[in-house]
Amino acid sequence: MYPKISINIVSWNSMQFIPDLLASIEKQTMQDFQVLIVDNGSSDGIESFLQEKYPHVRFIRNARNLGFSGAHNQGVRYALEHWGDAELDDKFILITNPDIIFTPTYLEELLQATQGKDAYGAFGGKLLRAYGEGLTDEVLRETVRSDRLDSTGLRFHKNYTFTDRGAGELDEGQYDQAEEVFGLSGALVLYRARALQSVRYNDEFFDHDFFAYKEDVDMAFRMQYAGWSAWYAPRAVAYHYRGMYGQEKMGFFARIKNRKNKSLHRSYFSTRNHWLLLLKDLDAVSALVLFPRLFLAEVARLGYILTLEMKNVKAIFDALKLVPRIWTKRRVTMRTKVVPGRMIRKKFAE
Repeated sequence: MYPKISINIVSWNSMQFIPDLLASIEKQTMQDFQVLIVDNGSSDGIESFLQEKYPHVRFIRNARNLGFSGAHNQGVRYALEHWGDAELDDKFILITNPDIIFTPTYLEELLQATQGKDAYGAFGGKLLRAYGEGLTDEVLRETVRSDRLDSTGLRFHKNYTFTDRGAGELDEGQYDQAEEVFGLSGALVLYRARALQSVRYNDEFFDHDFFAYKEDVDMAFRMQYAGWSAWYAPRAVAYHYRGMYGQEKMGFFARIKNRKNKSLHRSYFSTRNHWLLLLKDLDAVSALVLFPRLFLAEVARLGYILTLEMKNVKAIFDALKLVPRIWTKRRVTMRTKVVPGRMIRKKFAE
């Protein structure tokens, strides 16, 4: 029988992180899981590493990079095919970035949080930041597990931007209350198999057109519309290698500097996918209610790109090309939703 949890990892030349991640998974106090790695055409020797060190890990190798969405969709389909339909209410898929380190009780605590919460489709713990030095050197590598928060859930704002709740703050217990959140970061999130099946669109769970970035926000919206809530369980702790991205308390010029420090690749997908989110997941009434804030935010976004980030103008045209496909998916979401837009809107933060 396929285990209760499928731990799904997508890798793309991620060998500097994979050994630490797998070592932390091996130390889990809860062992009813199967690890599946979907590789996006890496050239870093991951397949030979797994054959030698972790032959029990299931491995799917793609000839090319299918992105976060495409590769995770493969992994989700693989897990669902190994469970019968009657089992899906009590089976789970843990979407996992390769640059994650679990504490030993992470799975045990997170699974405990699912008990008695049948209406919840997504669960996540407290993500703290890890900083690494010399990660490619087995002798000199050093990992610092910090007390700085990375994410305690997704917070959605009324100008249609989102932030990782608590990102950049020192962990002083301010997020130690278990509670409902809008959604969870795609870096590490546990989905109920039934919930994923309920938002399936053909062979897609995560929207394949997003490729990478903000597909977790789209998933949070679609789960909310489908009637699934998200739960934050602070006793489940893990670490995420990540720099200052996501820090909330920054001034205008600091935010510009932070954006310029990101790769053009990342800024392109983040910008393009933001507009896809607007088109796909914002219901018509909410769009009218929030229009003043949305208008100002989007004028500012366009102005920034046209004056300070001309290399990303391509994101505008590529978003326009995807409008027919995204509109078709939007129609499915809006036609099948069981929760009205006004209830979703009430969960937005300022």
